[in-house]
Amino acid sequence: MEAARAAAMNRSATAQTIFQGLGALLDLHWIGGKSGAERVLWPPVEVGTPFYGLLNWIHPPRLQIFGAEESAFLNSLESTVREVLVRQLLGPATGAILICDNLVDQADILRVGADAAGTPIWSTPSAPIVVLERLYHYRQTLESSTVIHGELLEVFGMGVLVTGGSGIGKSELALELISRGHRLIADDTPNLTRIAPDVLEGVCPPTIRDLLEVRGLGILNIRRMFGDSAIKRNKRVRLIVNLVKQEEIVPPDESRLRGLRDTQVILGVGIPVITLPIAPGRNLAVLLECAVRDHILRLNGYQADEDLMMRMNEVMAEAVPSMAEAAPCA
Repeated sequence: MEAARAAAMNRSATAQTIFQGLGALLDLHWIGGKSGAERVLWPPVEVGTPFYGLLNWIHPPRLQIFGAEESAFLNSLESTVREVLVRQLLGPATGAILICDNLVDQADILRVGADAAGTPIWSTPSAPIVVLERLYHYRQTLESSTVIHGELLEVFGMGVLVTGGSGIGKSELALELISRGHRLIADDTPNLTRIAPDVLEGVCPPTIRDLLEVRGLGILNIRRMFGDSAIKRNKRVRLIVNLVKQEEIVPPDESRLRGLRDTQVILGVGIPVITLPIAPGRNLAVLLECAVRDHILRLNGYQADEDLMMRMNEVMAEAVPSMAEAAPCA
């Protein structure tokens, strides 16, 4: 689980990950260099290196696009010159090569060298212009995603991200909520993606899907233990509950009325945050459920603190005339 966490927190995308992400869109086939599946293509290792682009020997992008024009250029060269350029093309600066238009002849030329160099070679029937358009939108999804350390759950139909320091009890709280009928989306490293200007969607990395790590128990398979209904594939993040030790914070006086509420901006989207102090004897599962219920009421326009203030103002307004009537005339 630690290795999965480290890989996810780096926000890197390997050749295997990108191949899976683009496979259905471009009908990709992996035809060579399969030993390079773990090559990191995103983000590029060097500043200024583009993620993708047409074939370029001088400033190679991590993902090189190979089309009919590039094929014609290589075919026009003498065999010795072509061999030198192919070796350079398959060097470590290139992350992977995508051959367009199903150019089988060029694929055969590159495959042997790719297997030796561990450079992934993919093919697609799509034209380069289509591939470039798809990659443009795919890059945007990579740029608009991040990984947050915490537990992502669905509580009363709402996506709730539970955050807090290491060892504070996030996994234990998640396990108790699951046992109370709520659903796990991702343990430890949920991947958050901005799918609209004000919408963040959370999913679980494939390597830890259905799994929950609990100190003392190790790795638990929640789907096998609690059934399919205990797992949710993805959910919009609507609330963050941050766990802190009670002795580590000094809450302001107004928190007695409105609680410890704030907003955290993630990928440009503001998410409401409730800070929940923890102490021995406090039932965190019940407190979190109440926090979610109260947040749902607030989204529907009702706030208990404002209700209390309105009642007090009404009582004070009624008391003022009574005091005036009771006062003796001068």
